[in-house]
Amino acid sequence: MPMQLITPPAGEPVSLAEAKLHLRVDFDEDDGLIQMLISAARQAAETLTNRQFVTARWRLVLDSFPGPSLMGVPSGQPFSLPGHAILIPKSPLQSVVEIRYLDMAGVSQVMPAANYAVDNVCEPARITPVFGQIWPIPLPQIGAVSVTFDVGYGSAASVPEGIKSWIKLRVGSLYAHREEVAALSRGRIEALPFIDGLLDPYKVVLA
Repeated sequence: MPMQLITPPAGEPVSLAEAKLHLRVDFDEDDGLIQMLISAARQAAETLTNRQFVTARWRLVLDSFPGPSLMGVPSGQPFSLPGHAILIPKSPLQSVVEIRYLDMAGVSQVMPAANYAVDNVCEPARITPVFGQIWPIPLPQIGAVSVTFDVGYGSAASVPEGIKSWIKLRVGSLYAHREEVAALSRGRIEALPFIDGLLDPYKVVLA
């Protein structure tokens, strides 16, 4: 499912000052490097968790609307992934900006917001037609459907501290060794897999 970043986040969840304090760096010569490492660590964390931290706007591009209908889904389940639901591959979803599609005449159309329901409580968030509606019939052409949405916790201040801690630890490892490794007493070099475990509570599993 191709994803396009439309509006990037306004900043990083960890500021340069916070990273330098964690690194105990009190000079400015490495500011550019540290800022680059913050961005790299943040992107890695977002990939591992399927999340967006600071608010950004994305577009999900599909070849068609999903199917089949909701009929046949067992009742009484606290959570289901019906076959006709569009799943938003980044969390937490703030809002759906628009659902756009090419109709059978090749004309771009915007689906009325009143015709679909958005569940942004669950992760991943789900979108389905409201009761009594079906997805429009799009042109049978690749990239005929797109969903534009805003996603993220908000500002950097709203990003969970556990995620920020992971980013700072990653930045520290990258800055100290220029690789994700640690030097041990016998001269061996090993990875730091324990750091990734800090992100486990925030990981969103996509179907």
